[in-house]
Amino acid sequence: MKKLNEQNIKEILKNIKDIDSKNNIVETGTVNNIIINKELVSIVLNIKHEEKLYSNIIKECEENLKNYDNSINYNIVLTAENNNKVNPNTTNKEGNNNIKPKGIKYIIAIASGKGGVGKSTLTTNLALSLSKKNIKIGILDADIYGPSQPTMLGVRDKKPEQTGNGKITTINNYGIKCMSIGFLIEEEKPMIWRGPMVQGALEQLIKDVDWGELDILFVDMPPGTGDVQLTMSQRVPLTGAIIVSTPQDIALIDARKGLNMFKKVEVPIIGIIENMSYYKCPNCNEKTMLFGNGGAKTTANEMNVPFLGEVPLDIEIRINSDKGQPNKLFSENSKQSLYFNKISNKILNFIEETNQNISNEPIIKFE
Repeated sequence: MKKLNEQNIKEILKNIKDIDSKNNIVETGTVNNIIINKELVSIVLNIKHEEKLYSNIIKECEENLKNYDNSINYNIVLTAENNNKVNPNTTNKEGNNNIKPKGIKYIIAIASGKGGVGKSTLTTNLALSLSKKNIKIGILDADIYGPSQPTMLGVRDKKPEQTGNGKITTINNYGIKCMSIGFLIEEEKPMIWRGPMVQGALEQLIKDVDWGELDILFVDMPPGTGDVQLTMSQRVPLTGAIIVSTPQDIALIDARKGLNMFKKVEVPIIGIIENMSYYKCPNCNEKTMLFGNGGAKTTANEMNVPFLGEVPLDIEIRINSDKGQPNKLFSENSKQSLYFNKISNKILNFIEETNQNISNEPIIKFE
């Protein structure tokens, strides 16, 4: 049998007729992209009709591909480049065609106005802090162009599998379930996708993943206020959003934009975290305010949102995150873990307070 590659996959898919056409899905351009990894092949279909009309095509794709090579898992991703328009004035209300896997109780977006503020590092360490409190926690790495969670969780070489019901499994480590586009593509391969394709892939990563039972799903958002942010705000019933910023003015300008975006689509603001708040010398314990100090707290007060806390610029946090060993901070009960534990406690307090007004939602309690 020939080695599976893009060309022979296309030849296989040419046997499948497209909707309302005499031509096959390759000739009509419905086959938009083919992503080949060692044990998983993802086929991106650009759809022009309602998603439910493509159920037979998805089934035919899977059957034809498995007949050729049954040793590989296949994932069919639907994206609507021309039809998946998002109305920026639509709010995040129930009944707005929301996506939410049944087993997930709360979904929290962790966002930033600009890149480089340490949002992914905070997401990983906050998830680990909650895991240590016996909270069932997951992370959706929503940064399609620059996924970080496979590295930070120490699972960059792991690949998901396909379950019997067609969903794909999460990759688990340190008591955290994770899904990322980084598991499905080669690490150095760029994702040259337009916005609607990213939206489609992101929705697949939410609804076509076997998340199991989760108390909280963190969504590690890409920076900015673009397509992914709108998709998450309007298609996913978010419990709330957390904004991460450094103290410097240029970062806070963008943080304000992020806050205003979530407010506009009526997503509750859990609060702001100030990362890289200061540098503390390990020898003399003197604090140096490399990027200024207190700007995020001032912004929180001015915008009438909670300030969740500050995390210093710490080499141990950086090293352990880069090595995919964030558990070292918590297993040693280090001073660094205290920063994240205080913030994770406030997140749980927010959920408990929210549930005082939502009687049908389960309440998470911690000791």
